[in-house]
Amino acid sequence: VAARSGKGASEQDDPRGERRTPVVAAMLTAIALPFLMPAEITSGMRWVVSGLEGVLLVAMLLMDPGRIDRATVGVHRVRLTLITVLAAGAAFGAARLAIVILTGSAGANSPSDLFRAGGLVWVNLMIAFGFVYWELDRGGPGARVHTPRTHPDLLFPQDADPSIAPDGWRPVFVDYLYLAFTTAITFGPADTMPLAHWAKLAMAVQAMASLVVVGLVLARAVNILA
Repeated sequence: VAARSGKGASEQDDPRGERRTPVVAAMLTAIALPFLMPAEITSGMRWVVSGLEGVLLVAMLLMDPGRIDRATVGVHRVRLTLITVLAAGAAFGAARLAIVILTGSAGANSPSDLFRAGGLVWVNLMIAFGFVYWELDRGGPGARVHTPRTHPDLLFPQDADPSIAPDGWRPVFVDYLYLAFTTAITFGPADTMPLAHWAKLAMAVQAMASLVVVGLVLARAVNILA
C-alpha cells in the first residue's frame, strides 16, 4: 500500500480491513485459559464455554475469510454471540474465584495457586473486554472499514489529533486489547476516552471486576503469608 500524505501506510489505513492473526491468537488464548485454571474455578464449565467459543470462532472465520472487512448482519451476530459467550465465561471465572477465596476453599490456601488462578482470571477478563470494545465500537471491525469515524464510541488519541496518525487511520484489535489492559490495570481510562453510554458502562464494569479480582487475591495472599 502506497504511503499517503508523506506518512507510512499501515494496517490501520488498509482498505481491505484488519488482519485476523491477532484476533485468532487472542481467542485461542481465551479458549485455552479455563484449562489452565484450578478445577475449583472452572469446574465442568470449561468444556462448555471453550467448546462454544471454538465453534463460533470457526463460524466467524468461515463467514469473513481473509481480512476482517465484512459488515453483514450475519457476521455481526456471530461475533456478538462469540463475545457474549466469552464475557459470560470470564464473569463465571471471576465469580468462582471470589467464592473460592471468600469461603476459604482448598484452592485458596496456597499463595502460588492463588496468584496463578487470579492472574489467569484477570487475563481472561482483559481479553473478553478487548473483544467487547472491538466489536461494539462503531458497529464492529467490518463497519469501521466502510464508514468514516465521524462520531466514534471510543475516542482514541489519533481521533482527537489526526496529525499524529496516517490518513485514514482506524483502530484495530490490538488497540482495543490495549484499551482493555489499561482499564484493567488502572481501574479507569488511560489514553482512550469512552463517549458512548455503553462504553462508559463497559469500562466501569471492567474496572470494578479487575479491582475485585486483584483486591481479593492480594488480601487472601497477605492473610495466608501473615
